[in-house]
Amino acid sequence: MADLTWLQVSVVIFLLACVLVGTLPVINTALQFLTLPVHAFRNHYSRAKPYHPNIAVLIPAWNEGMVIGPAIERILQLEYPAERLRVFVIDDASTDDTPEIVAAKSQAYPGRVNHLRRDVGGEGKAHTLNHGLDVVLADDWTEAVLIMDADVIFAKDSLRKLSRHLADEKVGAVTAYIAEGSRDRNYLTRFIGVEYVISQLSSRRAQNVQGAIACLAGGAQLHSRANLEAIGGRIPSGTLAEDTMTTFEGQLKGRRMVFEPHAVVYAEEPRTIDALWKQRLRWARGNVQLTSIYRRLWFRPSRVHNLGSFVFGLSWFTILLLPAFMLLAALALLTLLLLHSDIAEVVFRFMWIFAACVYLFSIVYSVQLDSRVGWRSWREAILFPGLGALILMAIALFPWLFVSIVTLLGGALTDQTRFVWSVIFYLWGPISMLGVWLARAIEHLPGGHFFAGLLLYVFGYGSLLCAITVDSYVKEWRHADAAWIKTEKIGRVDS
Repeated sequence: MADLTWLQVSVVIFLLACVLVGTLPVINTALQFLTLPVHAFRNHYSRAKPYHPNIAVLIPAWNEGMVIGPAIERILQLEYPAERLRVFVIDDASTDDTPEIVAAKSQAYPGRVNHLRRDVGGEGKAHTLNHGLDVVLADDWTEAVLIMDADVIFAKDSLRKLSRHLADEKVGAVTAYIAEGSRDRNYLTRFIGVEYVISQLSSRRAQNVQGAIACLAGGAQLHSRANLEAIGGRIPSGTLAEDTMTTFEGQLKGRRMVFEPHAVVYAEEPRTIDALWKQRLRWARGNVQLTSIYRRLWFRPSRVHNLGSFVFGLSWFTILLLPAFMLLAALALLTLLLLHSDIAEVVFRFMWIFAACVYLFSIVYSVQLDSRVGWRSWREAILFPGLGALILMAIALFPWLFVSIVTLLGGALTDQTRFVWSVIFYLWGPISMLGVWLARAIEHLPGGHFFAGLLLYVFGYGSLLCAITVDSYVKEWRHADAAWIKTEKIGRVDS
């Protein structure tokens, strides 16, 4: 850079800073996984002990006839004192055979299974749960409340592993590890299984260490009565992320949230990109809404909670703004290429080598946390960032591969072709998001399921989540309909 003018140097430094900011998500991932080993020493187990409070199990149900019966049976078979467990199914004006199934269970288990019928439904999960909370919190018998989904299956020892943390009065709620448990798996459910290992077994362990939990899993969260009463005895409504808002409110009241990685709950997950898109769009829009609701919270440390810490804020915003960071890094690299290709190449290599190191470490560390997922989804674990990203990592590590790939594709390596390929490489992040958008578009066409899966392997599951996040930006900006859309479940869980 010795031959550059002061203005040119300033521009280059600015662009390098943009690339650095754009790589914040990778930096955050590295920090998270470096934190993970600390969980072996800094956790809540020293303050946990066998504890069996009276638990009211709330199951919101709308047209859950295919799954509600087995869900009730499995809850009643848990390794937990029978006299301390009562099930309340909040029937959200179901139009299928849900009422009949629950009524039959109530007769079979009098006093242990209770049917709460809402005459008017469709207001959302939070309103449904609040109907049940009004009932169970009015009874002094209730000492804790388990909120679960109708389709999930709890491992037999999971509830007692959750409840032991409530022995510490400072703990307000405990959440379990939601594992993908479909018996008829396909490429998408296997990707989701890998995602859950990364986002729960890894990320939430790190959050345990940091002292701030982003979200109690909506399908498995155990609250103390005191925690629910502290937040008004209600699940906050008005957003599409009621579980996250509940998590925040409990911590703002000074109570600790705990992730219990050894309490396993199996869930049925979407089998098509379109179904997953609709589910995650609701989650992403909810997070966008909460970011605004808690705008006075971010990066403002407090003695009461750790939600305002720099580490938690960095984690939250690198996920929320991941597409923006990706676009920023791509545009900065492209501008460097146009101005100073030599500098751009060095930066590109450094960025992707760093990404490769973090990817290898994080994937290897994550899959060994759940060997079941590691064995069943090894292909999806390897291709989680996409084949295209893996090729870029390889080229960054071994530059001679670039020439080999271009030659293999039948092209001559001229200055023009080198420039064209460099543009594609530098813009791979935005290109990959367009690729998964195309995958969703063609999925419903004849043969589209195969080609959609192929595109997902090429462009990466992470790019799919980024594209959904972009869609959430657009939907919130346009104030699109924010009705709570139920994910269809048909009872495919195999624990």
